[in-house]
Amino acid sequence: MKRYYVTVNGSRYEVEVEEVQGNFPKAPKAETVEQELRAHEPASEAVASQEASEKDVKKENPDKVTEAEGEKILCPMPGTIIKIPVSEGQKIKKGEVILVLEAMKMENEIMSPKDGTVVQIAVTKGQQANTGDLLAVIQ
Repeated sequence: MKRYYVTVNGSRYEVEVEEVQGNFPKAPKAETVEQELRAHEPASEAVASQEASEKDVKKENPDKVTEAEGEKILCPMPGTIIKIPVSEGQKIKKGEVILVLEAMKMENEIMSPKDGTVVQIAVTKGQQANTGDLLAVIQ
């Protein structure tokens, strides 16, 4: 046993540490463990889980799968859609608010980058949006 004195936030502590002898194997890297797990997963299960996740995405928001042509407005940060003052087919001007995103207890106005028509609104009020998610399309 080895005895040490340690000071933490002004308080002094006496610590005894036992010295252990022997050879210990190194822990494997996380990447190696993941590769081994994938290698042992049957191919049919991997394909089935991928197909299931694709179906879930289509069920959650079918608009994301069939995107309209035009300039895509993507979500700049994770948050909740709290207001959508425009509707599909509405003409808008550059700088006009398309929707309001609440993130970190702040309301962030997502504005139109150009004059045009709202072709598609890909989110609904109350929906959670992640960075990079499609919010709307303007033509």
